[in-house]
Amino acid sequence: MGSPLVLLDVDGVLNPFARPHRGYKRHRCSPNGMSFKLWLDSRHGPSLLGLAESAGAELAWASYWCENANVWIAPRVGLPELPFVPIPRFPGAEEGWTLGAWKARHVAAWTQGRPFVWFEDEPDAAECVAGEPDVARHLLVRIDPMTGLTDAHLASAADWLRALPSDRA
Repeated sequence: MGSPLVLLDVDGVLNPFARPHRGYKRHRCSPNGMSFKLWLDSRHGPSLLGLAESAGAELAWASYWCENANVWIAPRVGLPELPFVPIPRFPGAEEGWTLGAWKARHVAAWTQGRPFVWFEDEPDAAECVAGEPDVARHLLVRIDPMTGLTDAHLASAADWLRALPSDRA
């Protein structure tokens, strides 16, 4: 089965859409020449690293930021370079996909049977990932994109990871 994964989205999760509380700092990022203003909290990195370490889990990006998350997000929140789910450009609703379904398809394939926690804000991602063939045991922690990742989300993930069978090899 392998060690569990902790998968991170960026926008709506680490970068809330509403002006967040104290602790967040505004950053300007320009991946691929496009400019973005993000709210990021440097306390998230240590908290996520602690969560992964306590569960023997591996952190990875599950975001459209892909490898750009390692350049523009990781250093600002206190994370090292992480592996990432290669999520290709979204094909669009005209092809019958929602953002949640498109990401879920690629997340399920990338996890290759490993259990995972996924911090995600797309409303249909939980239903979509559960419907993917051969998806492993997982917990989708639904994040309100207006407020982003909270201590309660981290606690929920920690509880779920602790309850996983200890015979993961």
